[in-house]
Amino acid sequence: MMEQLAERIYNADNKSVLAEVPQGPGTVLDVGCGSGGNAAALTAGGKIVDGITLSPEEAKLASAVCRTVLLHDLELGIPESLQGPYDICICSHVIEHVRKPSPLLEGVRRVLARDGLFMVALPNLLQYRYRWNLCMGRFEYEAHGIMDSTHVRWYTWDSGKRLLESHGFIVEKRIADGIFPMPVLRKILPASLARSLDRFATRQVPGLFAHQLLFLARLP
Repeated sequence: MMEQLAERIYNADNKSVLAEVPQGPGTVLDVGCGSGGNAAALTAGGKIVDGITLSPEEAKLASAVCRTVLLHDLELGIPESLQGPYDICICSHVIEHVRKPSPLLEGVRRVLARDGLFMVALPNLLQYRYRWNLCMGRFEYEAHGIMDSTHVRWYTWDSGKRLLESHGFIVEKRIADGIFPMPVLRKILPASLARSLDRFATRQVPGLFAHQLLFLARLP
């Protein structure tokens, strides 16, 4: 699995995470930075970004927008050479790739500023599409997305929160990021009304309609 990750190149940004990043200058640790999609947007917004990745090719690409990029296996936690403190630590679709998350989360605690923000995004296996597949007895890995073949752990709306709380974080905000399935109506409804219905549905039943789960946490 580690070999698979080292060969992958993840180049997408996470707009839902970026929308929750406080404005202004600051230091960010992008844990699992990919090729620098999030880092590019953060740097453009005045942040100083350090990244961590397992892929040499990703590190080469991300170095164009990061102050420092370290090659490191996150199963071992955060590199000791990173001392922080960082105003923001981001784990965007990272923790589900790690078999034992405790060293990683303990490392984030070590380098996060006392008033810093920890931002976590996790895929939601129980979104309606995948829930239906599970009910029908289908569990097939894919090259990308929620069923990415390099995912080794799964978390829900509640277990994701418990994971962070069990490692000493206080979850201040949870966001269910997804859409309500209405393909026909979406073609005729005003976009603003469709977005309102999406927000209402994901707030009411986050585990069913969210494709990703966002957690914003701080230290006590």
